Amino acid sequence: TIHSPSTFSTFLFLIYLIMFSHLEKRLGSCHKKRNHMASVLAKKERKKIVFPTKKELAEAMAEYTATLSVKFCEERGYFTVVLSGGDLISWLSELLQPIYIEIIDWSKWHVFWVDERVVPLDHKDSNYKLAMDGFLSKVPIPTANIHAIDQTCAGLGDAKGAALLYEECIKRLVNQNIIRSYKSSGFPQFDLQLLGMGPDGHMASLFPGHYQIKEKTNLVTYITDSPKLPPKRITFTLPVINCASYNLMAVCDEAQANAVAEVFNDNFDLPAAWLTADEEAIWYLDQAAASKIPKGRR
Repeated sequence: TIHSPSTFSTFLFLIYLIMFSHLEKRLGSCHKKRNHMASVLAKKERKKIVFPTKKELAEAMAEYTATLSVKFCEERGYFTVVLSGGDLISWLSELLQPIYIEIIDWSKWHVFWVDERVVPLDHKDSNYKLAMDGFLSKVPIPTANIHAIDQTCAGLGDAKGAALLYEECIKRLVNQNIIRSYKSSGFPQFDLQLLGMGPDGHMASLFPGHYQIKEKTNLVTYITDSPKLPPKRITFTLPVINCASYNLMAVCDEAQANAVAEVFNDNFDLPAAWLTADEEAIWYLDQAAASKIPKGRR
């Protein structure tokens, strides 16, 4: 059968309408789910503690970490802790105090990174190097328990490969029951994540306006055009971050004050506004970082 051009055009137009309608329904469903989740989060009051100084914040963070270390080591024989970069590592140095060195069973720690820059491990921008130099090299955690990104991928700048191998590492440790599996979802559940936030509201390497925040299937994803240098990074996805038992978000300084205020005003365009946890998500702020939180939310 030979169709006339007008008939064929009408047929293509109908196909287009069907496809567009289907796409519109899917997008509508995604928006509804996102709006529902935002509505649920907005009804929950974010826990926060505002400290007069960074020193007091660091001391409280050390106590919080040590307490959970004792709890999980006694309950399950392991403590899985996830680090980020930036100032957080210098604040962790409070754990080097004699009282913590004595009560923490460092041999049972397993250390991970919520995100990492895809650079050689000895590069100045490496979160691994930052943590090793400032903290990890000073405590007796077994080398095998420090889970850095793949060294070859890091050296080659292979962000995709680094993300795939880090996900494989996590899955392997879940199978060994070192990392717990979160209820029925199958996502890994870390014991504690120590997080930070940038002035733009990003956490880990989940940045505003970038698609990685919407990733719901993979455990680890990657970015090659990070708005913050270096451009190549890997990062835990939001479901993995929010499956943790405890999430502590530590933020200091006036440079972060606007973003902190936006988060506490439920601006869900900022990735950090989506932070939750299975047991507790808590924000540790110094006075400068908390200075612009709306009065009704302080």
